This record gives sequence, structure tokens and C-alpha cells, in this order.
Amino acid sequence: MDLPPLSQSFVLHFGEMGSRWGINRTVGQIYALLFISARPLTADEITERLGVSRSNVSMGLKELSSWRLVRLSHQPGDRRDYYAAPEDVWAIFKTLAEERQRREIDPTLSMLRDAMLESPGSAEEAHAQARMREMHDLIEQLTDWFAEVRKLSPETLEKLMSLGAKATALLQFTDKVRAIGRGKDEAAQEQAS
Repeated sequence: MDLPPLSQSFVLHFGEMGSRWGINRTVGQIYALLFISARPLTADEITERLGVSRSNVSMGLKELSSWRLVRLSHQPGDRRDYYAAPEDVWAIFKTLAEERQRREIDPTLSMLRDAMLESPGSAEEAHAQARMREMHDLIEQLTDWFAEVRKLSPETLEKLMSLGAKATALLQFTDKVRAIGRGKDEAAQEQAS
């Protein structure tokens, strides 16, 4: 690998993490290299810097393109293809989440919807179907929430994420206020009876 130590460490780590995320190690390394590169790179430059075969780089770039995680560009007077990762980390996050939803979540929701339309043939199947409905409802709720989050600007997303524990404390406080209100309503109903 022909990279400075800091860059090499990042690229190697991304390769390891890629294999845990279900992508080829080389694909993870290519993406990491493009992410930290100050300029777009050609496939030959990627091959040289990573010390991997040209065919691995070509297949990796195709996979990253299918995930919409690389941009293809051209230089004036140069016929070669240049590749770069998107600059905006929020755009990268959104793209990754959208692609994972399209490839993993949507097929699961479709399968769960089909399963809920079936008539259970036994108590065991009815129980299984009820559990599947719980899973479907949770995934659907998360999917709807994420659709709303995707509409937010990066600045708003940063503010939302920085709220962290403050948002949790506010929700807990709201729950306590509601509980107190319910208690007063119940006491008033008892006195009225």
C-alpha cells in the first residue's frame, strides 16, 4: 500500500469494517481512499495506492457506483474516468441509509406484509404472525421517522443530534406531566361519582 501512515491506517480500518458491514474488504478500502483524497482519482491511481489488482478496483468502483457512493468525472483533455466520494458527510449518510433501506428493509417489510395477509393454520402460526406484526409495525414506524429525518437540512440534523439527552429529558418530563394530569382526572371522576 502506497499511502502515508495515517491514511493507510484509515484505509485498512475501513477495509476491515467493510467486511463486517457485508461488503468486500477492497470496496471498503477504495471508498476510504476516495473519501480522504484531496482530488478525484483514476482507477489506475487507486490500484497503485492500494496495491490491489485493477480488476478488483473496477469491480469495487462498480459496486460503489451502484450504492451511489462515488461520483464519476472527467478532466479536460483527458479520456480517463476520475472518481471521488461525495464531499458532504450528511449526504453520504443519507445515501447509505437509503440504499440499505432499499436493499434490506423494504424487502423485509414486503415479506412481513405478505405474511400478515395469510390465514394462520394453528395457534402457533397465529402467535408467529402476531410477532411478525409487531416487527412490521416497528420497522414501518422507523421507516416513516427516517423519511421525515431525510427531509431535514444538515444544519437541522446537527441541531437535532446535539440535543441528545436533553430531548430524552424533555420527553420524560412530558410523560410525568401527562401522568399527573391523568391522576387528577381520575381523582375528579371519583369525587363526581
